[in-house]
Amino acid sequence: MNKPVVARVARSVCPHDCPSTCALDVEIVDAHTIGRVRGAKDDPYTAGVICEKVARYAERIHHPDRLTHPLRRVGAKGEGRWRPISWDEAFDEIVARWEQIEAEFGAEAIWPYFYAGTMGHVHRDGINRLRTARGYSDQYDTICTGAAWPGYLAGTGLLAGPNPELMAEADCVVIWGTNAVNTQVNVMTHAMRARKERGARIVAVDIYMNGTMEQADMPILLRPGSDGAFALGVMHVLLRDGLADRAYLARMTDFDAEVEAHILAKTPDWSSSVTGVPVADIEAFARLVGTTPKTYFRLGYGFTRQRNGSTNMHAALCIPAVTGAWQHRAGGAFHSNSGSWHLDKSLIEGTGMGKAGRELDMSEIGKILTGDRKALKGTTPVKALFIQNTNPVNVAPEQELVRAGFARDDLFTVVHEQFMTETAQVADIVLPATMFLEHNDYYRRGGHTRMLIGPKLIEAPGECRSNFEVVNELLRRLGSTDESLGFTDRQMVAETMRRSDYGDLDEIEKTGFLELGMSDEKARFADGFSFADGRFRFRPAWAEIAQRKGYLWTIDPAAVPPMVDWWDINEKTSAEVPFRLSTSPSRSFLNSTFTETLGSQKRQPMPTVLIRPDDAAANGIADGARVTLGNHRGAVELTAVLFAGLPPGCLIAEGVHPNRSHARGKGINTLIGSDQVPPFGGVAFHDATVWIRTAN
Repeated sequence: MNKPVVARVARSVCPHDCPSTCALDVEIVDAHTIGRVRGAKDDPYTAGVICEKVARYAERIHHPDRLTHPLRRVGAKGEGRWRPISWDEAFDEIVARWEQIEAEFGAEAIWPYFYAGTMGHVHRDGINRLRTARGYSDQYDTICTGAAWPGYLAGTGLLAGPNPELMAEADCVVIWGTNAVNTQVNVMTHAMRARKERGARIVAVDIYMNGTMEQADMPILLRPGSDGAFALGVMHVLLRDGLADRAYLARMTDFDAEVEAHILAKTPDWSSSVTGVPVADIEAFARLVGTTPKTYFRLGYGFTRQRNGSTNMHAALCIPAVTGAWQHRAGGAFHSNSGSWHLDKSLIEGTGMGKAGRELDMSEIGKILTGDRKALKGTTPVKALFIQNTNPVNVAPEQELVRAGFARDDLFTVVHEQFMTETAQVADIVLPATMFLEHNDYYRRGGHTRMLIGPKLIEAPGECRSNFEVVNELLRRLGSTDESLGFTDRQMVAETMRRSDYGDLDEIEKTGFLELGMSDEKARFADGFSFADGRFRFRPAWAEIAQRKGYLWTIDPAAVPPMVDWWDINEKTSAEVPFRLSTSPSRSFLNSTFTETLGSQKRQPMPTVLIRPDDAAANGIADGARVTLGNHRGAVELTAVLFAGLPPGCLIAEGVHPNRSHARGKGINTLIGSDQVPPFGGVAFHDATVWIRTAN
């Protein structure tokens, strides 16, 4: 087969839900076809390296199973019988059904539901204009950041930190709670540079010996949910052995005698008993970070996907405050830059159009659709869903409730999608969506400092329409006359840049990005943290950040630990459910995205669960055996893989495979609770207790 002739190479940006937001060089073959996708070498963070999933993007964008025409269900929900319809037919039915539901139940009975299938703001956040224009139910976004961001903010007051490129200048890089080899390869690029060029030590803190742990000079293997206890043990050693920077603590934090006494009560022996980490390893880690001023802590999302995730994030964040690492270039801690952008998205989100209705927690979609009054915040049921950029029938927690809710005959569901996902399969109307190279948008980097432009490079197949186009047309037919309806997606990008004082889009497009990083001193909070007194908080500022960010308390505020601590609130093992399960990210998939591509399917062809050989032997489980995991929420079948790099009593299921990939059609999120993680919501995807046995 002849290699296609490449007409040009164009700059773009990865749209997927990953902090790296990689700059891409895309081979354009013709107006409808792309060739290879590579990481941009001239982008200092991407540095020419991208994940294997996106490198194979031609496989996804030209996939034969892409949706290309609107479809109307003709059989029972989930039966898989469809007939093609025109866009006019689709819009006519959607608007008629929504107007009928509004008249009978009120506007809040309609719930536009979305998340980060694309991270482009125009095509992700534009769905909010439906809420503001019509008063439809609002969405409380908790499923990803709900526990992580509050834990960081509670210490610093601002979601920002030193430029991740500076990892390459550090003398020690601590990668905590993120398997960067699987999920964010660029972190490894810069950490490895530090090792190669400076002899830096790489430390990884995680719950199993994954690819990142294998690359580390010092892997710290701890029990799931015990990160806060590890951090306290480390800080005890730092204070005990004179490795704390007391001048920094006095000048820049709220540290005092009471906090010190509390930490000194958390001995390495106590920490070891909670975490399973040997005392010698706790001491060695403390000595390393306590004697290495330029230590860069890269704090991920993974270790916050626990019921105590927010307090664990805060506890880990306290270590560089004790050592004073923030004072040094390439020192301090970083989780996300999402608090530093100052974007004006009022036109995109329609904030001037009106007021959205009740705020429903997206993570409780199963409870909401099955009529839970607390989750519904009243008695008005959700009678219609409009879904973009997410696949809740596969990725949302407590799947038995989710599936039951979507199966309701009285629920009118519209899904705007690129593939026939398991959510689309139970819809009434399915609309074909564009992919990122087929529309215009801009992207910000939560994991870096640039805002990047993603221009339209090729034409979409068939009758695909973008999220922005579809929302605009629905608003027109519902009677809206907002100015945003007269904009193209590129004009929306340009106007957002103008309103945000970022400059002229024509100028920005000449480079394809804007550098928006703060100065190194400001990013390290050299002039003070983002509280009125400028001090880092060992007593986390939960109430203040709740007020700033509009977070909703899910627990009595008095129940939250008043100072840095390990909070023992995670799901408990018992004789009935003796194993602790974590659903960690796969290298092949990104949530449920890429499960449709052949390359990913070949790499991870079936859902598996990692189990220690001794735990397997004790339960009569052989390598490769079909096993069932279960708890009070349901049961799931997987294939057992013996793996020694786990703490005793722990199981790891990597990736979110389609439900249909599991025997009996029940996916891994069947086992995950949808109870709201304290203090402000979120999902404990890595915090479930289960039993395991050989499948019948």
